[in-house]
Amino acid sequence: MLQHLNIGGRLLPLTPPLVMGILNVTEDSFYDGGQYRTAEAIVKMAGEMLSAGADIIDIGAMSTRPGAADISEQEEINRIECAVRLVKERFPEAVVSVDTWRASVARAAVQNGADMINDVSGGTFDSGMIPTIGQLQVPYCLMHTPAKPDIMQQHTDYQDIIAEMLQFFGQQIEKLHEVHVHDIILDPGFGFGKTLEQNYFVLKNMDAFKVFNLPILVGVSRKSMIYKLLETTPNNALNGTTVVNTIALMKGAHILRVHDVKEAVEVRKIYRSFMS
Repeated sequence: MLQHLNIGGRLLPLTPPLVMGILNVTEDSFYDGGQYRTAEAIVKMAGEMLSAGADIIDIGAMSTRPGAADISEQEEINRIECAVRLVKERFPEAVVSVDTWRASVARAAVQNGADMINDVSGGTFDSGMIPTIGQLQVPYCLMHTPAKPDIMQQHTDYQDIIAEMLQFFGQQIEKLHEVHVHDIILDPGFGFGKTLEQNYFVLKNMDAFKVFNLPILVGVSRKSMIYKLLETTPNNALNGTTVVNTIALMKGAHILRVHDVKEAVEVRKIYRSFMS
């Protein structure tokens, strides 16, 4: 099992489980779209998450909610460069991840100080992504999705969802190894091309992904698999998120990607006490 992430020569231990705070500099994210568009708001939120115990700040400049439309490549680069520089200048020791599926954005992000790339496409939307990660030599989060966000919920007809996800991960890991990338994190892609029932089936069977001996990131924060099941809204889905994050840790998650850092840090603390 990969024990550390290599962050520019600095080793970030994967135990205890890490908390990744979400910082969306977008207009239309499903929960917090439009809240963090100014320099002041970006720095303030990053500071609050770090103070609450976030180990990683994950910056995204393009919404990947179901049905989301693309923005231009240049607009995404502009947003990412600005946000990464702001966070790194104010918090130079912070570990910054960038959420993008575009190779050009990944390159610009790392050139401006980003430490890792979180790709919702797992290298399938942009053929240049995996070779670019090989050149950049930064940790890479490989997520499963069957299609782009605008049509992914039309692609939920799996014959055997776990087997197909294992095949997907195996193929993409092999491609990453060919370009000498070994700091790889797996993300089952909850909410991406999966029905509500399929999401919980994948959560229940997360043990299957341990076969790759790689860390697993779980991102369920305030998603529809929680708020639709509870017949509520994203704004009222924090309690459900906490429950699912607890289950995820029990099933072997190494990183929780969340909007609510303080609550996730509390989950981690209770989980560690329970497991000790």
